[in-house]
Amino acid sequence: MKKISTVLAIFFALTIGAQSFKYGVTGNVHRGSIVGVHDRSVGKYGGGLGVFAEIPLVENDVFDSAWLYIVPQIEYSMQGENAKVKVDRFGVQKYHYDYAAMQVYLKWFFHKGNMKRDVFLFAGPRIEYMVRQKETVDPAYDVIHYKLNLDDEVNKFGYGVSFGAGLKITRQWSAFLRYDRGFSKVYPNNDRNNTYNRLIALGVNYYLNENWW
Repeated sequence: MKKISTVLAIFFALTIGAQSFKYGVTGNVHRGSIVGVHDRSVGKYGGGLGVFAEIPLVENDVFDSAWLYIVPQIEYSMQGENAKVKVDRFGVQKYHYDYAAMQVYLKWFFHKGNMKRDVFLFAGPRIEYMVRQKETVDPAYDVIHYKLNLDDEVNKFGYGVSFGAGLKITRQWSAFLRYDRGFSKVYPNNDRNNTYNRLIALGVNYYLNENWW
């Protein structure tokens, strides 16, 4: 009898837990760059793909009235930058860095009482770890500019902030505009500038378990 009670307790806990939050997949296209290092940056277009969960922080009834959530999110993000050199023969230098990243957002819906609107804001800290590094740089440029750029070492770990705004389109789809700004240096040996990552992204969220609670 005790074992049955334990199993039932676990079942109900899992059931309640499954109903107390939503989860889904997220994707975006973005334009990123690294500030303060490579001649004239022209940015780099990339993409991101990840998963998220939305956990309500206020009362949430059957009409989906919660207007405040905490949203942990994990994603794979293709970042870095392309840079044009003043000397045409050097062409475009490519610094492409991919990251496994995590954000923890506080997500707030505009609302009046329990009447939640479709527009929301979100913001939170971001950490990232470099999982792929590919640089395509003219050897002649590298010899001439490495002392100026001070980019011989790349920091694999980074942190910063991510924030934006969005619109809930249907029960399962929402769209957002997001800006990420790093606080840590991409190139730790560069003591002249704060060489941080930044990007602006346009993306969508798709809820896999959208419901009314």
